[in-house]
Amino acid sequence: MSTESTERLIRQLSSDVARVPPNAVTRRIAIGIATGCVLAALYMGATIGVRPDLDAAIQGSSFWIKAAYTLSIAMVAMSTAVKLARPDASVPRGLWLLAVPALLLAGVGVVELASTPSGDWLAMWLGQSWRSCPWHVLTLSIPIFAGLLWSFRRLAPTHFRAAGAAAGLSAGGWAATIYCLHCPEVSAVFVLTWYTLGIALTASVGALMGSRLLRW
Repeated sequence: MSTESTERLIRQLSSDVARVPPNAVTRRIAIGIATGCVLAALYMGATIGVRPDLDAAIQGSSFWIKAAYTLSIAMVAMSTAVKLARPDASVPRGLWLLAVPALLLAGVGVVELASTPSGDWLAMWLGQSWRSCPWHVLTLSIPIFAGLLWSFRRLAPTHFRAAGAAAGLSAGGWAATIYCLHCPEVSAVFVLTWYTLGIALTASVGALMGSRLLRW
């Protein structure tokens, strides 16, 4: 085939490719997350339920500090996942932003500890649910992570492990935010430890599964 014929074929093939909307990746990932969050919320409602004093809890600042922490992780990780969903993506550099909510929450924790007798620190750290909290977050993240995998499979990520980790991190953040509706713990040191552990578990699982499930 001559060079001219080859160029003509390339132009023809290029003209036949449908234009992808500029926000198609973000939209698809948002659909996957939203669907997973609905399923996770329904599962939580059917199993462990919401805390009975939720109306009173949302009147206090502790509930919103906890939700802001988990939601900020979810949003940063979602932004990273959007970037990694493209085949030409490089590993994003904005992950350092995850340190900001962690440091702010740590600051709140220091203030709490300073105003609490040292004999009560262990109870504040462990709460009543330290054994179950990370596993609840991990369980609730499953449908959200599945929604993200569905989104990624129709896209073309090339950094499989990083994309899986970002999907797991985002799923964990959203799952932890949903779990706030059930969890009665209000201590910043509890949230910083056990919520973060649950989110880290989902990111680790995501990294392991991403290298296997995202190949195309």
